[in-house]
Amino acid sequence: MSGIITTGEKRLVLVSGRAHPELAEAVGEELQTGVLPTTAYDFANGEIYVRFNESVRGCDAFVLQSHTDPINQWMMEQLIMIDALKRASAKRITVVAPFYPYARQDKKHLGREPISARLMADLYKTAGADRLMSVDLHAAQAQGFFDGPVDHLWAMPVLVDYVRTRVNLSRVTVVSPDAGRIRVAEKWANKLGGCPLAFVHKTRDTTRPNVAVANRVVGDVAGRQCVLVDDLIDTGGTIAEAVKVLRASGAKDVIVVATHGVLSHPAAQRLQECGAREIVVTNTLPITSDKRFQNLTILSIAPLLARAIREVFDDGSVTSLFDGVA
Repeated sequence: MSGIITTGEKRLVLVSGRAHPELAEAVGEELQTGVLPTTAYDFANGEIYVRFNESVRGCDAFVLQSHTDPINQWMMEQLIMIDALKRASAKRITVVAPFYPYARQDKKHLGREPISARLMADLYKTAGADRLMSVDLHAAQAQGFFDGPVDHLWAMPVLVDYVRTRVNLSRVTVVSPDAGRIRVAEKWANKLGGCPLAFVHKTRDTTRPNVAVANRVVGDVAGRQCVLVDDLIDTGGTIAEAVKVLRASGAKDVIVVATHGVLSHPAAQRLQECGAREIVVTNTLPITSDKRFQNLTILSIAPLLARAIREVFDDGSVTSLFDGVA
C-alpha cells in the first residue's frame, strides 16, 4: 500500500475574542484546558489585527465570541479570527456565538428590509467556519440560515434548576411575555411539573425599535407566583411593562428569567423599579457594573458550553445534553 498512514491524536483548541474573555476562561477551566494565547489589537484607524501565538495546524478549533456592544466590532473580530485559523490550516472551525448576532432580524416585516441574521450566517461560512454553536436563538428556524451543522443549545436546564429553588411549585404559573413565546413557556411549564400557563398580550410598532405595549394578561395569575420567561432582555421596556400588568392582575410575585442579558440603557433602572422580585439571566454576554442592580442574578453558562464543545470534539451527541429533544 502506497502513502503514509498516521495515528496522531486529535487536538482541541479554544480561542476567544476580546468581547467577553471571562466566559472563555470559565469554559476553558471546565474543559481543563486553557484559552489559546492570542495577540489582538486595533490599529489607529480601527482595523483589527489577530495572530495566534501557537500552531493550530490540524486542530479542532472553537472560536468563542460574545456579541455585545459594540456588536459590529466583535463580529468583525470573530470573522478575522476564523480567517486566520483557516489560513493556518486548522482542520475544523466551530463558531461559538452564545448570543447570535443580529438574531432579531430573522425575517422581513416590511418591504426593502434585510434579513441580517441570514447575512451573519453567510459571513461565517465565507470566512471559513465549518460549524456553528449558539444558545437560545431568537427564532429556532435561524438554524437553517447556516450551510452546515448547527448546535442550538438551551439554557433552560441551567435556569430551571435555579428557579425550582426560588418558588413554590404548587403555586407557579409560567408566563410568556407575548404570544410568540408560548411554545417555550410550555416547555418551562413541563419542566416545572405541568404548572399553568399565561401570556401577556402586547402590541408592537415595527417602525419603532424597542417599543412595545403590554395590554392584558391571558390566563389566571391571581395569587400565583409568576415566572416570566423570555430569550433576551434589551432595554427592558417589554419585560417591565409585562411585570406591571401581571402585578395589576393580582400576581403574588414575579420572577423574570431570560437567557441573554443585553441590558441596554435604561434597562437596569426599569427592571429594578418594575416590581419583579428577581431578574435571572445567564452570562452569555458580559454584564458590566453599570448594568447590575440589587435583584439581578447571573448564572454561568460556561459548564453547558464546555459540555457541548466536548461532545462535538468527541463526535458525541449534543442532543443528549437535553434529554434527546434539542
